[in-house]
Amino acid sequence: MNNFEWKIKKTASQSRARTGVITTPHGRINTPAFIFCGTKAALKSINVEEARRCGTQIILSNTYHLMLQPGSEVIAAHGGLHKFMNWKGPMLTDSGGFQIFSLGHGTIADEIKGRNSDNNRNISLIKILEEGSLFKSYIDGSNQLLSPEKSINLQRKIGADLILVLDECTPFHVDKIYTANSMKRSHRWSKRSINSFQTNNVFISCTGSAGPQALYGIIQGGIYYELRDESIEFNIGNPNFFGLAIGGSLGSSKEQMYELVKYTSTKLGNKHPVHLLGIGDPLDIWNLVKWGIDTFDCVSPTRLARHGAALMKTKSGKINIKNSAYKDDLLPLDINCNCTICNNYSKSYLHHLFKSAELLGFQLISIHNIHFMNNLMTYIRKAIEDDNFDEAENRWYLN
Repeated sequence: MNNFEWKIKKTASQSRARTGVITTPHGRINTPAFIFCGTKAALKSINVEEARRCGTQIILSNTYHLMLQPGSEVIAAHGGLHKFMNWKGPMLTDSGGFQIFSLGHGTIADEIKGRNSDNNRNISLIKILEEGSLFKSYIDGSNQLLSPEKSINLQRKIGADLILVLDECTPFHVDKIYTANSMKRSHRWSKRSINSFQTNNVFISCTGSAGPQALYGIIQGGIYYELRDESIEFNIGNPNFFGLAIGGSLGSSKEQMYELVKYTSTKLGNKHPVHLLGIGDPLDIWNLVKWGIDTFDCVSPTRLARHGAALMKTKSGKINIKNSAYKDDLLPLDINCNCTICNNYSKSYLHHLFKSAELLGFQLISIHNIHFMNNLMTYIRKAIEDDNFDEAENRWYLN
């Protein structure tokens, strides 16, 4: 029996925007969907029951962090990540490849905002070898080698439904020669990941600690279209991949990112669900759903919340509740939002929590932001089903 299925329900008439369903052993994901980051097997400041009440469908955790703490064996002993963190829905694990990028170069946001020259960061990446990536553990300072085989083995023990091949996410500032060599090495790592994962069921593995798993390939090539073409060709015809993820550098500006994603995603067809790694700003989602992106992931909803930023239906996208303008504001964050926070708390109270350094403030804004993102994705899915995407986008910002 096939435990995984991808089905497209509706495609917009004026774009490649589409709704679909990803079926996994732990439930279905209605797409387009946002994947919330529980990097270390925890959503920052809230529990999974609250996330579920907010409409969350799927959570992502990170292999690199979990292999260091608590260790994949501990998670496997619980019966997998779902039971370890008491999440009953679908899960995805990043292979650890993104840490090659982030620990050595910064974040995707750093790239797009041009913050890739910060020399004050604590660089943990030691060296990228053919065998794998050599890191210095942030837990105890020990050297750790993450190879394709080790990444797959770790992900089997961790037990997420959807898992990724190991790759290197190249930064924007490297040249075409480096990008090409990195891409080819990522392809070799991908083959090794497949060999470590593969069973008689082609893309289905029955050896994960929580049951069957499905594998995603990752498209690299940086900002170079001919390299993107080569990576698309490598990935799209591979029968081992249930899904495809767009990775690597997406450029140094929003405009360049949109063009790269558009170019790449429009060549991927309908056979696979398409995931965009590390992008999740609402404005980006509106722009990129149009080109056939099915799922997004980003740490921003809860990270913004920890800094007092509440997501809003405006072009600016958010307000900072720490601003003194909200000290005496008795209105909720959003009078049109039906989340439990907007129904029960004023901006004045939330402002007070942050000014008083009360941890409850982080939790309440996180709940609002998670609800906001899930509400956004529900709204987008309905707009595609009703085939009025552009009109719905305009209405979103007016409400």
